[in-house]
Amino acid sequence: MDKLVDIAGLVSLKGKTALITGASSGLGAYFAEVLAELGAEVIVAARREDRLRKLVDKIHQKGGLAHAVVMDVESTQSVQMAFEKVDSVVKNLDILVNNAGLSSTPSKFVDQDDEWEYIIDVNLKGAWRVAKQAAIRMASAQRGCIVNIGSIYSHCTGLQKTDYVVSKTALAQLTRNMALELTRSGVRVNTLSPGYFATEINETQLNSERGKEYINKLIPQRLGHYHELIAPLLLLVSDSGSFVNGISLVVDGGSLLQPV
Repeated sequence: MDKLVDIAGLVSLKGKTALITGASSGLGAYFAEVLAELGAEVIVAARREDRLRKLVDKIHQKGGLAHAVVMDVESTQSVQMAFEKVDSVVKNLDILVNNAGLSSTPSKFVDQDDEWEYIIDVNLKGAWRVAKQAAIRMASAQRGCIVNIGSIYSHCTGLQKTDYVVSKTALAQLTRNMALELTRSGVRVNTLSPGYFATEINETQLNSERGKEYINKLIPQRLGHYHELIAPLLLLVSDSGSFVNGISLVVDGGSLLQPV
């Protein structure tokens, strides 16, 4: 049996650096605040610099360390330039929360055209662009962890959501293959797959009458609360989860248990 360990030390992020993409709003901004409160020096990245600055100021006011980096995950050049900025403000990157992503407008797959390309480019290719740059640096340092933010739609179908479902399913598979290739370089890669949480990109849809009816039919009969993602995220980014690798951790209140 293992000896008793310093539990507080296992979950502490003091001395760690973390990059969070899609941090201008919603879960990305929340994750940045959480990691900063747990002691990490955070770099927040997104396209909307004004919002990033406000988030950095908020973290500083709470005594945390934070930096802002403008990043458009659709652009390889923008991602590369952002990582050059990351390199200039921190010595090593310990954590990536690969959160930037989009929801899609419900439509039949035969009607999807340009939006299909857009959703795949942001949710899958964008995540790949960012993960690639982080992995290069982490493998060189022989340490680090990457958390790709998936969805319960990484594990199920969704009516009139083909573009989104495919992007998130592929992201979960990307996670597994990344973990396979990076594990011997000291880098862990996992997916955090939330169920239904209200964010800026989906709250209008979820708060509509149709959305409320749908939520009431699910097992939890409610949306998730942001704080219910803290412990799962902490498991994946801290030393407490050092033997957790290549998984997709679903946090959905049991929605996927819905019987057919």
